[in-house]
Amino acid sequence: MLQSLQDEKEEKDGSGTSKGAEKVVNVVIGKPIDGTIVTVDDEQYIAAEDADAKRPKPVPKSNRRGNKELMAELDRTKELAEGNKEKYQRLMAEFDNARARSEKENSKMFDYGAKDTLEKLLPIVDDFERALENVPENEKGAFSDGIEMIYKKLMDTLGSIGVEPMNAANKPFDPNFHNAVIHVEDENFPENTVVEEMQKGYMYKDQVLRHSMVKVAN
Repeated sequence: MLQSLQDEKEEKDGSGTSKGAEKVVNVVIGKPIDGTIVTVDDEQYIAAEDADAKRPKPVPKSNRRGNKELMAELDRTKELAEGNKEKYQRLMAEFDNARARSEKENSKMFDYGAKDTLEKLLPIVDDFERALENVPENEKGAFSDGIEMIYKKLMDTLGSIGVEPMNAANKPFDPNFHNAVIHVEDENFPENTVVEEMQKGYMYKDQVLRHSMVKVAN
């Protein structure tokens, strides 16, 4: 058992007054077998106490049990978070797919509506082309130039929304794009070749807007 001992010494001068006091603190830290008392001064004792304070103390069993429960709860929380993350990713993928399908369907509906309108414009384009092809030489001038300018503007507008002529002449006959209205014997062309395009066909994006009316070599 540790016990603090204090001795005070006083020195008096000739008049009997206290000249100073010296304080010595000894601590009993152990008693050997032979009975000799071993002491240390107060600084050594304080250093020993500091060392004891810094030494890791054992974790109480109750705390250990609590830590295990916390770790188990943390693991469950992590599993739940991972599950929620996977659900979120699946939902986002389904949402993106649904949006893509919706946009595609809306685009198709728009294209169908546009296609119907564009088909009705093609006869007007045909009329412009026939009028320009049949202008007499002596009547060509500002009026015919104006018609040609309007025709060009119309074709540029159609081209900007995806309408393009097929230009089937001199190409192999393809029933997906051509309607054969006349078959002719012509040695100047390979067999099954479009000799003449009698009425222009048109494409709207990747769809046939109107088949070409063609003359085909046998």
